[in-house]
Amino acid sequence: MEKFTAVLTVIARAATGVAFMVIIVAVVVQLLGRSGIISSVVWTEELTRFALLYLAAFGVGLSYRLGNLVNVDIVCEALPERAAWLLRLVCAVITCAFGLVLVNATWLYVSVGARQTAPSLGVRMDWVHASVLVALMSLSLFAALRIIGMLSGTTDGTPDRLEEDA
Repeated sequence: MEKFTAVLTVIARAATGVAFMVIIVAVVVQLLGRSGIISSVVWTEELTRFALLYLAAFGVGLSYRLGNLVNVDIVCEALPERAAWLLRLVCAVITCAFGLVLVNATWLYVSVGARQTAPSLGVRMDWVHASVLVALMSLSLFAALRIIGMLSGTTDGTPDRLEEDA
């Protein structure tokens, strides 16, 4: 299970990095166009927005794993250890279930985009709308991994910390 989590984390980090690089390239092209160095192009604004959606979509699961989402740790810290563990488990179950419950509605939202295209890029909008599905699946998957880890005893449900944070 730890190997699967590590591989999934690497994939999510790489995808987040790619989305961030797309934003950087689009903004640089946009700045070069606005300063007269190259001809101004219209697609950079749209590409930046779409890449930002995917940056958030791939990053939300990582943020959940690392404890960087909004959290009320003060409540868990005030509880006895067993009660805090149970609260973290319940929260992980709710997070996973909430994401999975929304998959059907999100799939409908994504499928509607197949009939639309982005004005300047000409990309079908279902590819853009799929970022919401990616976000739900990423969050649900990392929450499910936390649940499995807690129930199997390999983790106590506290967020993983990066080596730099330790």
